[in-house]
Amino acid sequence: MSISVLVVDDSALIRQVLSATLVKDGDIKVVGTAEDPIVARRMIKELDPDVVTLDIEMPNMNGLEFLSKLMRLRPTPVVMVSTLTHKGASETMLALELGAVDFVGKPSHDLEGGMDEFGAEIRQKVRFAAQSDVRGQAMRASVTARPARVDTNVSFARDALIAIGASTGGVDAIRKVLVNMPPNSPPVVVAQHMPANFTERFAERLDQQVDMHVVQAEDRMPIKPGHVHIAKGGHQLRLENSSGVLKCRVTADAPVSGHRPSVDALFLSVAKEVGAKAVGAILTGMGKDGAQGLLEMKQAGAYTVGQNKDSALVYGMPRVAAEIGAVVEEAPVEEIAAKLLARVQNQRSAA
Repeated sequence: MSISVLVVDDSALIRQVLSATLVKDGDIKVVGTAEDPIVARRMIKELDPDVVTLDIEMPNMNGLEFLSKLMRLRPTPVVMVSTLTHKGASETMLALELGAVDFVGKPSHDLEGGMDEFGAEIRQKVRFAAQSDVRGQAMRASVTARPARVDTNVSFARDALIAIGASTGGVDAIRKVLVNMPPNSPPVVVAQHMPANFTERFAERLDQQVDMHVVQAEDRMPIKPGHVHIAKGGHQLRLENSSGVLKCRVTADAPVSGHRPSVDALFLSVAKEVGAKAVGAILTGMGKDGAQGLLEMKQAGAYTVGQNKDSALVYGMPRVAAEIGAVVEEAPVEEIAAKLLARVQNQRSAA
């Protein structure tokens, strides 16, 4: 059964290119195109597409405003088509917070170079979006979930570390975990599948929303308590113990498990360098990146948790991790911070 898609973009050329690109493999059908959100709203009601691709800058109504209304009134899987600029990155982060499943970088107007890669990426992300649980997530969000409370007066083991990995849907899931961590939490390292130019803005946005200090990881950066280190887009983040100091190693070497940054690359280094003193969580995402790395963390003595199916936008990576025995337990995303922190408290504090 083919995936039905509505393409929304104010550029006739881009609408034409996206339509031709999406149908190339035969499993995706473009059921309509719209030049602005007003037309798109009518067509969504008429056509009920499985997925919508949405531009941000459009006449009559901004794409973000339209996305907000769509998610509130008729939750639908949306893939944003974003410009690869700092402004585009900021708007894309907002779109993901509003409920967009994923995004792709818009091809340049001269359409030269990278079209095959762009086409493969957008088709894959549309397939992922079609499998996501957008409607279920919206229904559950209408019932306010209460996060498990974390005692901010406790102290944590000085050499503890928290590792988190995610992909599709991870921007919101990571925020939901980090917002429940106090400023004195152990250091956190995060691998979220995201291209270059976007992870810096992702870190900046999180830094405004959570109590810990969030930064994009840089090579040789020391790992510090109270800090969250986000893997740099287009690079691998690993940990290295240098003269007793745990540091970030940020390299542009080959993809691992098909990704750069890769959750497996990060988790495998955590297993090696931190072992049983670490705790790890694998969150929403398509595929299996991170499952093997989390298994090695568990085998090294680390406590591991997977986001449960009901709270995951895409129950892919956590499912694979659970199937291979990498997960000690599963939990709703709102409870994950408390579960991780409970394992790294000083024993005197926990007593």
